[in-house]
Amino acid sequence: MLTFMWVAYYIALPHVDLAIAAAAYYTLPLFITLFAAYFLGDTIGRTGWAAVVMGFVGVLLILQPEAEQFSWFSALPLLSAVLYALAMILTRSRCRNENVFVLSAWLNISMLSVGVVASLALVLFGSERRGFLLGPWSTMGSNEWGVIGLLSIAIIIGSVGAAIAYQRGRSSTVAAFDYAYVAFAAIWGFLLFQEAPNLKATIGVVLVVCAGILAVRGKEASGASEQGSAVDV
Repeated sequence: MLTFMWVAYYIALPHVDLAIAAAAYYTLPLFITLFAAYFLGDTIGRTGWAAVVMGFVGVLLILQPEAEQFSWFSALPLLSAVLYALAMILTRSRCRNENVFVLSAWLNISMLSVGVVASLALVLFGSERRGFLLGPWSTMGSNEWGVIGLLSIAIIIGSVGAAIAYQRGRSSTVAAFDYAYVAFAAIWGFLLFQEAPNLKATIGVVLVVCAGILAVRGKEASGASEQGSAVDV
């Protein structure tokens, strides 16, 4: 699921503004809230339902399905969020006791396998290859390899930093800062590609970010109240 989650997200990026893709993907906490209630029996409180409704309205404003310029590529980051949420629910319910390094290894093996099979299929059966996903291989120069190296280092630093933050900080506070990703996506999209979402989409992005933070805070508050009740008993 995680492999196809990344495939869907990267297919969308050449066709969707960075801020729109980031906001649609960050509906993840809302889907986790819904799927946890449906598959695991978790209870959704009033805060959780308010977050879900707010996020749904935000998604409609972002995707704007009634607009003439609507593209189904805009829905792919949303599909990524659904797949990621399902993967997290599956991990929680079926893989709780698995070694994290084993899970990480299988994820990378899955990505490598899908990439190899897809590449071979394109070489053998792709007579006319166009676009971002199906385009031919491009030779990379020293600049491109340098950028990839820097990005690799940045991803490692970011992953380690996020792990430390979630280990030592309150999840609601860390999650709020995690949504800075959406703001930086909007900034880089504007600076690098002159992308500027319209007013409806901008309002939708704000609603999705607020809904995600609300969902995380509501879940943490619910967990704290349950622990308090257990102590009282």
